[in-house]
Amino acid sequence: MQTLTTRVVMAGVFVGALIALALSVTFSWTDTLAGGGEGELSEAAEQAFHSPPGTCLTWGAPDASDAHQVPCTQPHLFEVTGMVDLGAQFNSDAPFPGLDQWQQIAQEKCNGDVRPYLGHSLDPYGKLTTNLLRPTSAQWSDGDRQLRCGLQWAGPGGGLQPTTGAAKDQDQSLVWQPGTCLALVGKGVGDPVDCGRAHSYEIIATLDLATHFKDGYPKQDDQKTWLDTECTKAAKDYTGGADLGAKKLILGWDLREQESWDTGSTKVNCKVAATLSDGSGFQAVTGSVKDQPAAPSSSTPPSSTGNR
Repeated sequence: MQTLTTRVVMAGVFVGALIALALSVTFSWTDTLAGGGEGELSEAAEQAFHSPPGTCLTWGAPDASDAHQVPCTQPHLFEVTGMVDLGAQFNSDAPFPGLDQWQQIAQEKCNGDVRPYLGHSLDPYGKLTTNLLRPTSAQWSDGDRQLRCGLQWAGPGGGLQPTTGAAKDQDQSLVWQPGTCLALVGKGVGDPVDCGRAHSYEIIATLDLATHFKDGYPKQDDQKTWLDTECTKAAKDYTGGADLGAKKLILGWDLREQESWDTGSTKVNCKVAATLSDGSGFQAVTGSVKDQPAAPSSSTPPSSTGNR
């Protein structure tokens, strides 16, 4: 049986990316928006919806009613990569597409324009994913068939995360800032939450594999060996030398795939978590690892197994 001092590679971020892709759905401004009547868009939202490629958009309201354009150098939630007109595919009498159909349209219409827009490939395991802005049902009824394809960062729980800088210049590595805690959803990983709330794991460091592996993509076994040493060092620095085993916590890290490396995604996170005794997922941790008290010596530590 493995003990808590065993370092494991937690695949939470990788799995989270797949969850985000599954939850990432096409969206639109709501039918009723601030400053506009039923089926009308406010001036700012109208301008945002019809933005040309290269425009970055953000909003704060859950219904995106305050959507507006911002410079891409500022934090934003969506970057427009292309425009699509569905008029030839859907005539004036066509019913408003359902969610499954919108997702299919997003896959068909928005994936192909990403590489030309970026000037390089999109990391299939990276933080950026494609999506589209679609007309509201009222706009659709009025004959609007215009779409805006774009790039976004959806967290493991599906919530959009802000990015800064034009997508073509961003590091696509799926990493979080040290000190970030990700929610516990069932036995899995959700979006960032305050570390004082129950969470799945806490990010303690970001490391760049390319600083050590200078001769091309490293085998994952080589990544593990290096990260075992470097994440252990990072954990000591982050926690002030705390004994993770005594806190019933496990140190883990991400691995990078060849496809990610080829797009320049070479950064990984070191992280800590508590796993369930049967290895089926995470158990709740509350509070930062910096503040976690040591578990009573009489407690029986749960076993742990790697996720990869």
